[in-house]
Parts: sequence; structure tokens; C-alpha cells
Amino acid sequence: MRPRWRRLAPALLALALSLGVVVHALWIPLKAEVAQVLLQDAWARARHGIEAPRPWPWADTWPVARLISEQHDVDLFVLAGASGSSLAFGPGHVDGTALPGRSGNAAVGGHRDTSFAFLERVQLGDVLEVETPQGELVRYAVVETAIVDEQDARALQREPGRALTLITCWPFHALQPGGSDRYVVRALEVPLAAALPSTSSVPGIAWAAGRT
Repeated sequence: MRPRWRRLAPALLALALSLGVVVHALWIPLKAEVAQVLLQDAWARARHGIEAPRPWPWADTWPVARLISEQHDVDLFVLAGASGSSLAFGPGHVDGTALPGRSGNAAVGGHRDTSFAFLERVQLGDVLEVETPQGELVRYAVVETAIVDEQDARALQREPGRALTLITCWPFHALQPGGSDRYVVRALEVPLAAALPSTSSVPGIAWAAGRT
């Protein structure tokens, strides 16, 4: 007769595996919630003038702006850099472009199925707001959307005034990640006291034919 523990071993192993799956499933959203709390604290420190406030000691990123869209119930921290480690926790500022809220073209990338999933619903004329660490609130209106190849760098080109360019993968509901197309949302500053501009009067970027 086999020892009792040997008879129970398959059941215990199955139970351990099931518990492992449950813990893993719970850990992912818990990790995301904890990260947002830490990012909120880091943003508060940035608002108090602390440069590059890391949300946790080993972080290689920090919040550089807030991206807000009341129309789409969005309030996100824009993180320094658009590396994979940054994008795992929120949209990331593309190095070499203007900082969000500053003069020039600020480019920000994000994942199509998490932080930038709302871009699928964005329409021309929608309002996006950026809050800077200095407390300035800059309002933008969406003037153009386009589908471009990932090698097309025109979305990163410099612009006069203040522009905001949001970039994510396309199509939004692709079953496989890593496609070569990007969805681009371009917005231009609108003074807080001014009316929104007519999108038909705003010059667009000369995207590749057939891809706009």
C-alpha cells in the first residue's frame, strides 16, 4: 500500500498550480495599482520642484506631465522615455521631441490595448489637456489622425508653437502584437480662453498617399 502522501501528491500538485495561476492573475492588476500610487507620489514631488523624481528606487523613468481628456475619462501620467519598461506603466515621452506642454512638437507613445486604447475613440476637434510639473495647463485640439508606417518619422518633426502627437500601434484589435503600422493623433494648442479651431483650416502633414 502506497504512503498516503504519495496518493495525495497529484491533487496537491494540481492545487499548487491552481493557486499559482490565481496569484499571478491577481498580482498583475495589484502591481499596476501600486505603481499608479507611487507615480502619483512622484508627480507630487515633481510639482514641488524635484527633478526626475523616481517612483521607486530602481525605476529608470519618472512622470514628466499629466495627459487629461475629460471627454474620454482619461487622466494619465506621461513618463520619461518611450522604452518598454516605461510603457508598461503608462504613456512615454519620445526622447528628442519637446516636453509635453512646452514649445515644439511633443511626441508621446503608448500601448494600444492599455493607456492609449482611448485613441480609437478620439475624433477631430476633441480636447486634450497637458499639465506640466510647473502647474501650467495647456489645452490642445485634435486636428488630424493618420495611419503610418513605423519608419515614417514625420510625426516627430518639429513644429512652431505647441503641438502634441500621440502614437500607438495599429490596428487596435490586432491579435498579434508587433505590427509595422502606427496610429497617429496630432493636436495643436488652443489658448484656454479661445474657441476651438476649425480642423479644415489647419495645415496637415503630407502623409504617404493612401494611408491617411
